[in-house]
Amino acid sequence: MAQGFPFSTGDVLTAAAANGLVEYTINTQSGTTYTLASTDQYQVLILTSNASAKTVSIPTDATTNFAIGTAITILNTGTADTTIQAVTAGTTTVTSAGATSASPKVSVNRAAVCVKTAANTWRVIGAVS
Repeated sequence: MAQGFPFSTGDVLTAAAANGLVEYTINTQSGTTYTLASTDQYQVLILTSNASAKTVSIPTDATTNFAIGTAITILNTGTADTTIQAVTAGTTTVTSAGATSASPKVSVNRAAVCVKTAANTWRVIGAVS
């Protein structure tokens, strides 16, 4: 079962916390490589902003075990494509409906969402090629 925001039984949802549920936290990545971290879930927008080609890698469950149903959004604001791939291709599967199913690319000024659908299995949806 997918897990939502990291609230616990008995927590009080303040007005500030409730209002924050509709806002993204921005995680700007200006390098050419980035590996997703547990802090990238729960309303985080990853901006890739390098002028060169970039790679966003999805780690294995043994490294970072995202809950099934986790959705991570990537927006390419750079001037070259961003490729989404597995850190360990033989262990983690990343697929999309793009031209290259196993390594989808997000074009400039386009976005895609990486959704974990099973153990070590991710589906990339959105503006991919």
